[in-house]
Amino acid sequence: MNACNARAAIAALFAAMLLSACGGERGPSVVAAEEPAPEASAELVAAQQLWRDQRRAQLLAEDGWTSLVGLHWLELRAHFVGSSASSGIRLAMGPEKLGLVEQDGDRVYFTPEPGVDVALGDAPVKGRVELRDDHQPEPGVILFDEGRGRLSLIRRGERRALRVKHADAPTRTGLGEIPYWPVDAGWQLDARFVPHPPGKTLEIANIVGGLDAVPNPGAVEFSRGGVDYRLEALEGTEGGLFLVFADRTSGHESYGAGRYLETAAPDAAGRVVLDFNRAYNPPCAFTAYATCPLPPPENRLDLAVTAGEKSYPPTRT
Repeated sequence: MNACNARAAIAALFAAMLLSACGGERGPSVVAAEEPAPEASAELVAAQQLWRDQRRAQLLAEDGWTSLVGLHWLELRAHFVGSSASSGIRLAMGPEKLGLVEQDGDRVYFTPEPGVDVALGDAPVKGRVELRDDHQPEPGVILFDEGRGRLSLIRRGERRALRVKHADAPTRTGLGEIPYWPVDAGWQLDARFVPHPPGKTLEIANIVGGLDAVPNPGAVEFSRGGVDYRLEALEGTEGGLFLVFADRTSGHESYGAGRYLETAAPDAAGRVVLDFNRAYNPPCAFTAYATCPLPPPENRLDLAVTAGEKSYPPTRT
């Protein structure tokens, strides 16, 4: 199955799951009355366009999500890695023979093929080096193809995999326009942060079938059209919150496996703003090789969030 078909299959699978979760099994839907949309000021439109431009630049970075070309689970003690048909782990792009990856207990090592130029960060690699995963303080990245290719190690539960990126990935070079709903000031909603006891976690499923216990510092509560809603929050950056949610548009106008939203840190009174104009697609909307977290049951809103990114159309090949 090629990347496009895989992405379409993933979207279809999770669209069905999320629509079921948001739908009629709970009885009649609660439909919030639509509030009149305040006219978006020129300043708001400009600020949202700047965010969209920055979002696109991040996706198009040489190591951005659109450069992802492979996810290879480590099943054996040792794997030869390269783009040749004889490689145990076959790369979509890169040298025919890149090197050897070995698992030794809790550690993973990489040895380059003789004559192949690779680096670990800024340091050229001439012999065997340890490859640290994304849960360690200083994860390692093997650079190849003059730095255009990147191989790193990720850990999901008890499993480990090689994540491969390449600046020449078709998903990067062929990235089309990402559709959005019009900017709407009415989707900038005041919310209240309700903290949980310290150390609480929430089990979050991911799109590759895993389940992770993720820090869950609290929930946010907000109202729309006279109806109250609640979303469980995960830890964000700089004290902010990270929300993984699905809604009534999931699998229709928006991506079937949900969307993400980030917020600033709540203020001293617990106030936080949810700007759904900045709801965005997970990486798996753009590549078949991401390991995206999925919305927990608590975060499937019986509400059509008609703001932010719409579903990205798969590239036709």
